[in-house]
Amino acid sequence: MPEKKKILEVKHLKQYFKNGRNVTKAVDDVSFDIYEGETFGLVGESGSGKTTTGRSILQLYKPTSGEVLFEGKDVAGLKSRTDKLAFTRDAQMIFQDPYASLNPRMTVEDIIAEGLDIHHLVKDKAERTERVEKLLETVGLNASHASRFPHEFSGGQRQRIGIARALAVEPKFIVADEPISALDVSIQAQVVNLMIELQKKRGLTYLFIAHDLSMVKFISDRIGVMHYGKLLEVGPADDVYDRPLHDYTKSLISAVPIPDPEIERTRKRIPYDAQKEEMDGKPRSMHEIRPGHFVRCSDDEVKHYEEVAASYEN
Repeated sequence: MPEKKKILEVKHLKQYFKNGRNVTKAVDDVSFDIYEGETFGLVGESGSGKTTTGRSILQLYKPTSGEVLFEGKDVAGLKSRTDKLAFTRDAQMIFQDPYASLNPRMTVEDIIAEGLDIHHLVKDKAERTERVEKLLETVGLNASHASRFPHEFSGGQRQRIGIARALAVEPKFIVADEPISALDVSIQAQVVNLMIELQKKRGLTYLFIAHDLSMVKFISDRIGVMHYGKLLEVGPADDVYDRPLHDYTKSLISAVPIPDPEIERTRKRIPYDAQKEEMDGKPRSMHEIRPGHFVRCSDDEVKHYEEVAASYEN
């Protein structure tokens, strides 16, 4: 079997923000790879640093330190306008808030065609309109919606417009930043299913950022779990969800609602004490405990996690 190609390599990424004398370590020494054609789910509570990670990868924030390699090239090192434009075409973003991310003064056609115009991908107005109408149909909307304004659409429809805008330049890689958190639960599954369908048809690679672990498991091939700017666990989606290693991952999963009221009533939430690891001062890094399943721990904690992994086999 041919080895999977890495489309993205994040190496020791740090994103610190200064506010007077205070420094917020939003992303603190995070490393992971994403392979072509897969969905890498990044999960964590609000303030965990997952959105900042996504924005730093796309250079919406200039990273404090570390490397982001896209198809082997250091993104921060792209100097020429041509190289920067090529990257912004290959790597797009779907934003969290479909209400705030669409310009209310622009028609849907102009919103979706913005990338086509920037990258000179259409030769005239007729081709521009045709491309936009096809994109609208691709995301489950009507071609006639092109002349309308964002306020005329529901949240779910606006997010579809946001997806069409990201697709317009035919990217290889999309950062989806909590693309369903602002939507009604009934609409969330429709948007996720649309993203899965588009991925299959277009060979897309996703970084899917969310706090809802069950939805992340549904769409992702692999999952990374973040807490306070650090990546604590990375592994295949089923492994991380069904056989979690890190205490924080266990705590997150214990908070996912179960649709059976009998089980839900008696189920206990697993607490997580973040201070414990900070207080002991031990250096921690990612260790591979099972094939492809990593956990952030100190050298002397590896045996403990190997025992946790073994306990799932018994």
